[in-house]
Amino acid sequence: MKQITKITTTLALALVIISACTPKQQKEPVPDGTEPTVDKKEVVRVMELQMQTVARSVEYPATLEAYDEVHLAPASPGRIEEIFVDIGDRFSSGKLLVQMDRTQLHQAEVQIKNLEVDLRRLDTLAHYGSVAQQQFDQIKTQYEVAKSNVAFLKENTQLYAPFNGVVSGRYFEPGEMYSGAPNTQAGKAAVLSLIHIDRLKAIVPLSEKYFPLLKNGMTTEVKIDVYPESSFTGRIERIHPSIDPANRTFNAEVVIQNNKGLLRPGMFARVTLNLDEEEAILLPSMTVLKVQGSNERYLFKEENGVARRITVTIGKRYDDNIEVFSDDLQPGDHIVVSGQARLLNGVKVEVVQ
Repeated sequence: MKQITKITTTLALALVIISACTPKQQKEPVPDGTEPTVDKKEVVRVMELQMQTVARSVEYPATLEAYDEVHLAPASPGRIEEIFVDIGDRFSSGKLLVQMDRTQLHQAEVQIKNLEVDLRRLDTLAHYGSVAQQQFDQIKTQYEVAKSNVAFLKENTQLYAPFNGVVSGRYFEPGEMYSGAPNTQAGKAAVLSLIHIDRLKAIVPLSEKYFPLLKNGMTTEVKIDVYPESSFTGRIERIHPSIDPANRTFNAEVVIQNNKGLLRPGMFARVTLNLDEEEAILLPSMTVLKVQGSNERYLFKEENGVARRITVTIGKRYDDNIEVFSDDLQPGDHIVVSGQARLLNGVKVEVVQ
């Protein structure tokens, strides 16, 4: 019995020695020296990389301004008889807004009526040669001057709205004297300040390098911080002709329609202009992965059934796509768009439709 046990032990020891001496099967290394591949293939979906044309845009901050602003005032000082509007009131073009004192106007109207009578009388006498031509010419000149004075006083005793708009400032009350002294933030004298806000404008200072690219009529995108979810369309209406030598910029006026009345002068805006086009690599944003704990971005492309990890730099976003930069990407490459989260560099993959 002891002899059988000894033989069994000897055989077991021999098997262990043989097993230890037998060389293990080596896995085929990956040519680029990365981790060995495994027999299991990961299932992925891919897309063919193609260059796309994108618009290069620049964004500039700006402040919205009224399209038109008028500081309404008479040509000469005088007593204010009536003001028919207040701050915030809307008005239409041609509406009477301010009535100044009409005493001088009435005096001028009486004077012109007397001169008109004298002129008709002398005209009759001159026809029969009963009055000197010089005397007739003097009365006629006085009449023309008085007529011009009446027209001037009418224009400056009744102040009308020059456009459709809103009253932004009122500086006097009925019965007060308008002196003609500056009393507005703009340093001008006025009874009322009027603004046109059915459309607004933004004056954008642009770098001189964009001067050859900018054209009147170009459309722009306007973002307003007060309405972060909305976007407004602007149009370049005027390009200032000179470059500021201090900062090498020039101004462009962008007009924004305000039919819904959401915008107001003084609001902060961001104006985006598409100034150039070029070829770029755009990929679905889900194809780009990020290394945890760092800003490194990468993606996978499929080469002959093997996943290759490519480090990329990201650019701007275009809806659901993102711009990427890498010297290792070329048109025609197969980019993994599904299943990339399970991949490691050098893993064999199976592409499915």
